[in-house]
Amino acid sequence: MRFEDVSFSYDPERPLISGLSLVAQPGSTVAIVGPTGAGKTTMVNLVMRFYDPQSGRILIDDVDITSIPRGALRSRIGMVLQDTWLFAGSIRDNIAYGRPGATEEQILEAARATFVDRFVHSLPDGYDTVIDEDGSNLSAGERQLVTIARAFLSDPALLILDEATSSVDTRTELLLQQAMAALRSDRTSFVIAHRLSTIRDADLILVMEDGSIVEQGSHEDLLAVDGAYARLYRSQFESPVEEAVG
Repeated sequence: MRFEDVSFSYDPERPLISGLSLVAQPGSTVAIVGPTGAGKTTMVNLVMRFYDPQSGRILIDDVDITSIPRGALRSRIGMVLQDTWLFAGSIRDNIAYGRPGATEEQILEAARATFVDRFVHSLPDGYDTVIDEDGSNLSAGERQLVTIARAFLSDPALLILDEATSSVDTRTELLLQQAMAALRSDRTSFVIAHRLSTIRDADLILVMEDGSIVEQGSHEDLLAVDGAYARLYRSQFESPVEEAVG
């Protein structure tokens, strides 16, 4: 996937993304970090074609995504967002929503790969346990694991992860990280990272400020540079609040 000199703003008077270029190699994990308002979520909105660039191009497999119908494009992209979305139905049905017509074995394979199978047997009706409309009969971590299993089952070509681990305990966070790693395996992934501890193994980390990439490289390379990424990293790990939850 490539961004070629992409520019976009919601308000013509306030430029947001300007001249952004990057290449995500097939099968790689690209993490996007930066302060609030840096343009991280806007990049995802452009990839999903919620908006189109005002200039420049975004290409998947050398095809400009503006030439792909939105429905066809989005069917190739899996998303796991901060806010989980589950519907009133069984855990099996919620996972199967990722691929209509999936077999029982495919559903179970997705559940096992993403650790849903670890907790589901403790529920009164296993995979037939009905999830409340607001998901209140599952923990935050369990709800997120179900959405990860759903994305795993859909087998997307491109994956977008907006990590949601800050509201779960340390043990569940580790499970979520492992489930996301299984989901990312062998597919191109964009990870919007809020907790930098979760993206140390990313192939490429992009540091955004004011709609521009100010640094890029591996975790080790960026720490060695001692620039914007290193400052973000230190600010998280030197914070008593962060240490208490992480």
